Amino acid sequence: MVSPKKISAGGYSEASIRVLKGLEPVKQRPGMYTRTDSPLHIVQEVIDNASDEALGGHATHIQVLVNTDGSITVDDDGRGIPVGMHPEEGLPVVEIVFTRLHAGGKFDKGTGGAYSFSGGLHGVGVSVTNALAKRLEVTVFRDAAVHQIIFADGDVLEPLRARAFERGEKRTGTRVTVWPNAKYFDSQVISTVELERLLRSKAVLLPGVQVSLTQVKTGTTQTWRYAEGLRGYLLEALTQDRGEVEPVIPLYEGEAYSSGADGFAQGEGASWVVAWTAEGSVVRESYVNLIPTSAGGTHESGLREGLFNAVKSFIDMHGLLPKGVKLLPEDVFARVSFVLSTKVLDPQFQGQIKERLNSRDAVRLVSSYTRPALELWLNEHVEAGKKLAELVISQAQTRLKALQKVEKKKGSGVAVLPGKLTDCESDDVTRNELFLVEGDSAGGSAKMGRDKEFQAILPLRGKVLNAWETERDRLFANNEIHDIAVAIGVDPHGVGDSPDLAGLRYGRICILSDADVDGSHIQVLLLTLFFRHFPKLMERGHICIARPPLYRVDAPARGKKPAQKLYALDQGELEVIEDRLRKEGVRDGAWTIQRFKGLGEMNAEQLWETTMNPDTRRLMPVTLGDLDFETTVLRMTMLMGKGEAAARRAWLEEHGNEAEADI
Repeated sequence: MVSPKKISAGGYSEASIRVLKGLEPVKQRPGMYTRTDSPLHIVQEVIDNASDEALGGHATHIQVLVNTDGSITVDDDGRGIPVGMHPEEGLPVVEIVFTRLHAGGKFDKGTGGAYSFSGGLHGVGVSVTNALAKRLEVTVFRDAAVHQIIFADGDVLEPLRARAFERGEKRTGTRVTVWPNAKYFDSQVISTVELERLLRSKAVLLPGVQVSLTQVKTGTTQTWRYAEGLRGYLLEALTQDRGEVEPVIPLYEGEAYSSGADGFAQGEGASWVVAWTAEGSVVRESYVNLIPTSAGGTHESGLREGLFNAVKSFIDMHGLLPKGVKLLPEDVFARVSFVLSTKVLDPQFQGQIKERLNSRDAVRLVSSYTRPALELWLNEHVEAGKKLAELVISQAQTRLKALQKVEKKKGSGVAVLPGKLTDCESDDVTRNELFLVEGDSAGGSAKMGRDKEFQAILPLRGKVLNAWETERDRLFANNEIHDIAVAIGVDPHGVGDSPDLAGLRYGRICILSDADVDGSHIQVLLLTLFFRHFPKLMERGHICIARPPLYRVDAPARGKKPAQKLYALDQGELEVIEDRLRKEGVRDGAWTIQRFKGLGEMNAEQLWETTMNPDTRRLMPVTLGDLDFETTVLRMTMLMGKGEAAARRAWLEEHGNEAEADI
């Protein structure tokens, strides 16, 4: 055991631990909470709050002003942020909203909540705006009075004060003016084009709501108010700068929302408009509760799945597919332009800036609503359906021709693949995936749960050899390493070598092990093998780590939310899930927790949904990170070398307290 004195001598003691309070975490690491290329996103947080008021039917006008001093004002005619004292905190609610992380009105998603559907959900947004602003002024029009509070650098500069409405003065709403602090951003300039696009999209997604942008310096104002909604927006985007664009078939549009009887929460659903064009660039925009999801996510995956299944069903029913051609989702999706607006009761985003939706249920939600209507329309308009089928089949044939050209470049030598490898059907290396799975039991679940079209499974027995000090010509003496190399199709090589990668059979090689200490050890051994003997694969981004969950939480139905199965990667995520359930009014003990001792405890469906499905899994690509190659080699030698026990012990004594071990 390491003595406290020794730890202190190394500069690490109880006093080394610093607790960041209030908005300090945001100021210390702004990139964890927002984009720091420009202040656009912190302004968007304010615009999103105004949009949520409109989404709930409480606001009809959102006005944004770019002021001459560089500040931005966002003004809405909604209900106005509450200004009374919070019953537990003893501070005005408006002050708490702008100064406390994880404080907001959007956690309560049940019946009677302030916001049934909203883009904001973490209670973080505008407090981040305040933390990164030199000055922020909030004016609330509510309860026949004007209330104002002013902040500087995230702290209260002038406390909340109020005055009664003057004669003739009558309105409700919130006005927020932000002066972004330049030191937190690469550039102070907010792109006018991006701001216009953001505001125009809000108007599109909020039919009947007027959205305006005023440049105070020039006195110019742009106003958007769409009656045609998504359809008019997509047609405008398709014809912009390109003249008339004729879709292959009439635009496919629709909307559908749950009544609560189909496994989804009441009101969850989507509206969409889709166009297939034969040429030109495509337009793709998606939103979740009015939040633009520029990196897509599970709702876009649901749209892709719904369109693919509808078109494939039509082609199969009418026998239109040529012999030897197999359709893939990307063949249907390649020439698609769309605008998709999804409503999800409790959306789970990737990161605070919400660029990508991760909610697993959104795939089924959007797919189950978009497929039936298109399938019905195609079979009622057979000639139009055949035109679309012709375009889709042409895409598939082009893809197959490109694959054949690649195949001709490969050598004619054929290696005998390992007997325990369950290979995939596709020859498309860029799409194919190999999962190196810990244990035969988990390998069986993976084989049953995989998509056999492009996913291959190679189960590994026991722990792979520590190959750090193994000579290259001795590697194949180990059966597991031999099978891995043959399955991949690339020979072992060194850093300075130029290996022949033409035989590479999989674009992704995914390490899939248990979410415990033993699983982590197996990951380390395999990463050691790839870093030492297959460095080009790691350099080119072919190596990934699959991240299976450690826990499953079965949550009961609550309010509008049906019963759910929720998954957590680790103890930290489990605590977040439990905290969220408590906030939603679920009493302690009403949910059950299952801890997966290993992958073998998961059935095929669970393993697919959580770890293998490209739309819902979390796959972590492996890169060298901050260390340069030489430093990495030295670090790996210390960690994996057989004669480095003393150095390892010293390193562990110095850094051991930083690890959270799951023993």
